[in-house]
Amino acid sequence: METRPPLPPFTLETATQKVRLAEDGWNSRDPARVALAYSENTRWRNRAEFPVGRAAAQAFLERKWARELDYRLIKELWAFAGARIAVRFAYEWHDDARNWFRSYGNENWEFNEAGLMTHRHASINDLPIKENERKFFWPLGRRPDEHPGLSALGL
Repeated sequence: METRPPLPPFTLETATQKVRLAEDGWNSRDPARVALAYSENTRWRNRAEFPVGRAAAQAFLERKWARELDYRLIKELWAFAGARIAVRFAYEWHDDARNWFRSYGNENWEFNEAGLMTHRHASINDLPIKENERKFFWPLGRRPDEHPGLSALGL
């Protein structure tokens, strides 16, 4: 069986690691890579979409990152217990007309014993912003360790 450490039950240290690994994966904007963190039968709720299964999650991410350009994400641990983690997040992106947005949200995650996410429930709101209101400026890819997180940015 494939595993994706850290494994539940989570501690503060391992839950924090899991959140950063998820952030790093999503900032890669590589749907195939990101999908490997989810179980074959994963179930999602993301806005008005309800992908079921790893292949559907990957297809969802392909559509997402074709639409949300120059995507940069920060996740922060909110709470954890056993095999569940709650996070809050914000990401910045623009559409093909260069209209910028900051999307805010919360996610509830549940993992199986192998550390693969079986459930992902996301609630997300989009705020139109001007380009000069952006706060996420690192080069595309992993957020540098020295870049402030959500709390430090006042988000």
